This record gives sequence, C-alpha cells and structure tokens, in this order.
Amino acid sequence: MAGVSATTAVAASLPANDILFGLSMNPSSVTTSPVYNASASGQFFFPNATYDYCNVTFSYAHKGRGDNVNLQYWLPNPANFQKSFLATGVLCMVYGTVAGIVDGGFRGFDNSLDTVFLLANGNINYEALHMMGYRGIGEMKMIGKEFAKAFYDMGDDKVYTYYQSCSEGGREGWSQAQNYPGVYDGVIPGAPAIRYGQQQANHFYSNVMQKTLDYYPRLPANSSVSSTPLSPLVIPPRRKERWRGRPDGPLQVAFRRKLYHRPVLPLRCQHSTTLAINGTVSAKGAAVAQTIMDGLHDSKGRRAYISYQPSSSFADAETSYNSVTDSYELSIASTGGEWIARFLELHQADNLSTLDNVTYDTLRDWMELGWKRYKDVLQTTWADLSKFQFAGGKILTFHGESDQSIPTGSSVHFYESVHDTMYRDIKYNGSTTAMGDWYRLFLVPGALHCATNDVQANGPFPQTNLAVMINWVEKVVTPQTLNATHLAGDYEGQNAPLCAWPLRPYRADGEKMYGFDAYDMPLY
Repeated sequence: MAGVSATTAVAASLPANDILFGLSMNPSSVTTSPVYNASASGQFFFPNATYDYCNVTFSYAHKGRGDNVNLQYWLPNPANFQKSFLATGVLCMVYGTVAGIVDGGFRGFDNSLDTVFLLANGNINYEALHMMGYRGIGEMKMIGKEFAKAFYDMGDDKVYTYYQSCSEGGREGWSQAQNYPGVYDGVIPGAPAIRYGQQQANHFYSNVMQKTLDYYPRLPANSSVSSTPLSPLVIPPRRKERWRGRPDGPLQVAFRRKLYHRPVLPLRCQHSTTLAINGTVSAKGAAVAQTIMDGLHDSKGRRAYISYQPSSSFADAETSYNSVTDSYELSIASTGGEWIARFLELHQADNLSTLDNVTYDTLRDWMELGWKRYKDVLQTTWADLSKFQFAGGKILTFHGESDQSIPTGSSVHFYESVHDTMYRDIKYNGSTTAMGDWYRLFLVPGALHCATNDVQANGPFPQTNLAVMINWVEKVVTPQTLNATHLAGDYEGQNAPLCAWPLRPYRADGEKMYGFDAYDMPLY
C-alpha cells in the first residue's frame, strides 16, 4: 500500500478542472496515509472484517465563490479493489469499494450545517444549504469516481456506484437518486429523514400535545419502552408476536397493531428507580399515549402528519423533574426547537424558550412553512423517479418498525407516493410487481432508529444490505426477501429473511395508508 499511496501518485490521479463545470481541483492540498489491519466489528451495517486502505484527502473550489471544499477518500488495496465506489464511509472496505465523504465547505468534517447555515440573523447561507441538501455528496461522488478510475488505471472499465446511509444520510441517499439519475447504480436509504418540513417539526408534536392537555407524564430522560410508565401501552405481554415460530420475538406487524390498539385502564407497568415513578399509569397518561400514536391533527381534525408505531418509545415526550414542586414539567425537544428557531425563524438559536400560544394549528403551519421554504433542497420527496428507473438504478430502503425518531410510516408513504405517481394506470398487483423490479422497501420488526433494540433483542437487523445491493446490480439477483441477522438475543447469529412492502397486514379498504387533508397541496 505504501507504494501506491505516495502523494505524487495521488495528485497525478486527480480529475482535471471542470470535471464538473465550474469546479477547480487543488493538487497542493493532497495528503495520504496508508492504514494496515484496520477492523470493523459490532457494526449495524457491515459484518466483521479486517482490511488495508489508503486514506487520501484533498480539496476543490467552486470558481468565483472563494470557497474551499474538503474531500476524504478511502482506497482499498489494489488487490482487493472490486471496481466499485460507495458514497459513504470507510467501513465499505469490507466489500473492496472506494468510499468518500465531503465537508460541504463547512470548514471541517466535524462541522454540521447549523454552524454555517445563517450568515447573520435573518439571512440564509444558500450555498451551504444546497451543499447539504444534495450537491456536496453529488460532487464528491463524481470527483471520486473519476479519481478512482485514474488511481487504479481502469481505462474505460465500468465503476459501479453505490450509496448507503441512514437517517439524515438516508435522506441524502434519496437526494442523490432524485437529483442525479443515471449516476448511481444502487442507493440504500435507511430510515430516511425525508419530508424535512414535517419531520423536524414533528419532534415538537409531543410537547405541544402535553401543553395542550396540560399534563406532563412521568417520562425521565433516556427512557425506553421497557422502563417508562407507558411500556404496557406499547408492548402488552399478551400480544407479543411469534417471530417465525419463535416465542418472545419482536413486536412485528406494527401497522396492524395500530389499527385496533387503544390504551385502556387499569394498567400497571414495570416500576423505575427514577424519582416519582412508581409504575402506575393514569387515565391522562393513557390519553397522552393514544394522542401521540394518533399523530398531529389540526383543530378541524384533519391529519397533518404521521406519528410513531405503538412499539416505539416516546422519546419526544420526555419531561423534566422539578424537585422543588415535586412534579414533572415540560422539556422542550431540542431537535424540533432548533428547527423552528434557526431554520424557520432564522435566529442563531438552538431551541425555543417557550411554547406559549403554540397550538396544533401553529405546528401544522410550521410544517407547511418548512415544506415550502425547503421544497427543492431538504424536503427530498420528488416522487417521479422514472429517470432513475430508466437508467437502471435500484433502490433498497429499510425502516425499523420501532423507530423512535423518524416514523416508520414516512417511508411507507413515500413508497406509495412513488407508486401512485409512476404506476397510476396499472392495477395494484401488477404495478407493485413492476415497481419491485427496481424499488423495494423492507420494514424491520423491533428495530429502533438505524439500530437494534435492546428491549426487543430477539429482533433481526439487515446488516448486509450493501452485499445484497451489489448482487442485485452486478449479478441480477433480485432480493425477494432481505437477509437480516439476529445480532443479539436468543437467536444471535441466525438469519431471518424480511418480506418487502406491501406484503404486510394492510388497511381493510386496500387503499393508501395515509392521507393528509390538513394541506391544500398533496404531500408526497
């Protein structure tokens, strides 16, 4: 590796200026460092492995902008290179692919958009916003692909190009499929944070609901499904599912649960050592749980957004204990608070100080404002993917059914939006079969947000998605089911194939799972 990692060899492999019109490479910024016997273990998205690679960094600029964008690439040993490029993360060395990251011009890989988003109060840094939204990764990928071809002396050989990430990274994956059709062979967006206008403000829903009901349940920070007073509301012992014949498996088919599950009294749950928590659930506590699961509706009863599944924890509903008053109080969720304060009100602030005069209608209006303002950059819900499909691209997306941060239904609704946009004139069974040729959605029983679930430890997790995608693209092996592995629990190490949506329990009328009548425009 040391021989091929020389700075001069890397600099000679950089793409020419204007590889993308208006970009200028900076050869003097190149640094290289060989890494030997690196290892990956205990990862959710990659199996255990050991590998060698060359760590390369350099920068480029947009002509006339006066900026500097930093890139980092990981190059596998030439003997292990599989002629492929992955647009995220060093752990892909497991599969012999080149990978990269980009700092977006944010002055360092550890800096996020919020550090550069506002030029000053009231003024958005639109260049940084669009780099975050889709351009940064798109440019990194196209520069990196040409760099890899030159570095490995591939000539006209094809470099297969993939994307895999989760959460905000999942949204960025969708941004690549929607903005760069024909560039990616396969995209794996896990639990994607799409529909930003609704998604970020949705973190405020539990807070607004608590203030509206004037009731603050005893939910301590970092509470989980098993330790909160609401645990029987989300996993009644008598209703545990059997996972392929295995008792005490994860709570699955959560969509069916949501159709008939209503918290009722009397209820008692596992007690906690946290102050003032004795395991008793009040009638108001049950009402809070049900209202959270119902999702945001405006004052006219019209749906504005989706909520979490019954098997999820209610992390957004955490309250804080006041030892002076011996009571629990509102704790404003910072994720939603920063979105409102910084991205909607355009203040250099990390949270809101109060929710006075904030109603369900206010929250709906905030969702609509974010949707309109960031429709072309962060909403990431362009439902006509015909160009991506025509170019031969594949989508494999997954979402945990116990996701406590991004509602599982978000991925279901976008799947249906794409289906209704592209296949509206074909009957349902035929259209879902056709869509399955290039786009598959898998729901993961028991899984949290981009992670396994200690509370439902017997649930499997799809750890080898990139290998599945590579086989789909390069060997034409369509994933009829998605391989998942029990990473913990009674069946650790065993496999459990997952079925693709919509092969799940479904609404009786066979129509859409969700309709959003709180808005005048369709929400994709």
